[in-house]
Amino acid sequence: MRVLIVGDEASARTALANVLTMTSDVEGFESASDAAEALDKMSRDSYDAVLLDVNLPEISGLELLGRIRATHHQVPAIVFVTAHQPHMLKALELQADDVVLKPFSTERIDKALDLVSRRATNEKSARWLEICSQAGGLSLQQSTRIAIKSKGRIRLINLKDVIMGQAQGNYVLLRLDSESLLLRESISVLAEKLRTYGFIRIHKSVLVNRSCVEEIYHLQTGMYGLRLKGGRELTVTRTYRQNLKSLADFWLDSFPGLCDRKNGSARNELLDQEKQLIRLRDEVSCQRRELSRGNSDKNHAFPGTREN
Repeated sequence: MRVLIVGDEASARTALANVLTMTSDVEGFESASDAAEALDKMSRDSYDAVLLDVNLPEISGLELLGRIRATHHQVPAIVFVTAHQPHMLKALELQADDVVLKPFSTERIDKALDLVSRRATNEKSARWLEICSQAGGLSLQQSTRIAIKSKGRIRLINLKDVIMGQAQGNYVLLRLDSESLLLRESISVLAEKLRTYGFIRIHKSVLVNRSCVEEIYHLQTGMYGLRLKGGRELTVTRTYRQNLKSLADFWLDSFPGLCDRKNGSARNELLDQEKQLIRLRDEVSCQRRELSRGNSDKNHAFPGTREN
């Protein structure tokens, strides 16, 4: 992404520049010391995000945001950087993307840029879906490739080659047949993006391609295990157990807990009927024993008696 730093303090601009230099997602950045210079740069170039100080000479950062929205068709993400907490509320009222308090840390700026990047990706996906719908017949679900930035290049990955994704802090490690790729994305956001492509969550930190699941087995702990293509085995936590139902179009039989009440009602009714038959059989056997015992006692009390 391209970033514009706007602030009247040279030391603050330098500190932000140092952070951006070490951020892999930032392709380039520029600086402006006041609102007029910022507007001039934005008229000649486009930026994905603006790190904006509130206290600027002549025109404040809050006023500058209003001018940007009034004069730009595509407004970049706005992250206010301020030393005054009261300005946070006003910035949030103006629907800024984020607010960072001074003195800031590298981790806090990274978090703000990560938030901006995810929102930009979601907006681009929504616009692409709208364009495809207007073009007629083409949808995102029909696409089988995703673009991933890796080592300064854009890799085009076929989704059928992705076996699973595993959370690694603020990143997700995508495991393919022959390699692994580190994607700067949260596991929750990625799970939502890939849900319609056949990926399911089996753990708070694990996402699997349902087409790569070859076996499900029951564990003594009451949980379930999966064996994926290639032999990797994973444990399904109780929270995500119900997601296993989507692994097959229908179930001829199922493990306890996987079949919902609607699909398992016929099977449960048969089990209930079988239990009732067993109870009836036991009752009949008990009555027969009582009758047999009663006849035996009667014959013992009146030996030799015969009925006329």
